[in-house]
Amino acid sequence: MSSSPTTSAPCQLVRANSTYDGKQGFTYFQGISTETTGSKAICMHLLRIPPGGAAKTHLHEAHETAIYIISGSGRMWWGENLEEIMDFGPEDMVYIPAGVPHLPANTSDTEECVAILARTDPNEQESVVLRPDLDALNVR
Repeated sequence: MSSSPTTSAPCQLVRANSTYDGKQGFTYFQGISTETTGSKAICMHLLRIPPGGAAKTHLHEAHETAIYIISGSGRMWWGENLEEIMDFGPEDMVYIPAGVPHLPANTSDTEECVAILARTDPNEQESVVLRPDLDALNVR
């Protein structure tokens, strides 16, 4: 019995050695996405948030996000008016449903926060919607 591939797409290795600036205000290490691998339903990137760094308030219109915190700590304000607060640290996993406004930040003055992000948006930036109206709340 021979095994034949079900797809002609190759497996690929992506090294996190190039970056891009996201709409959210962070610099991401280029990972797996439609742009880098031709992925159809997922993206995954490495993020290093510098001490005191924060994103712009945003949401991902039609895509879920899963985050694994490797090191460091932070806080995320979330909800329709950023009324909810979540603190996170090493080995925590954060789930953000599609369409939920959020503002993540590194709460340390000395240590970066390092995380792996996976999203059901293969284009990574396609469904990012900035919410400057919520930035004006100045919750930090």
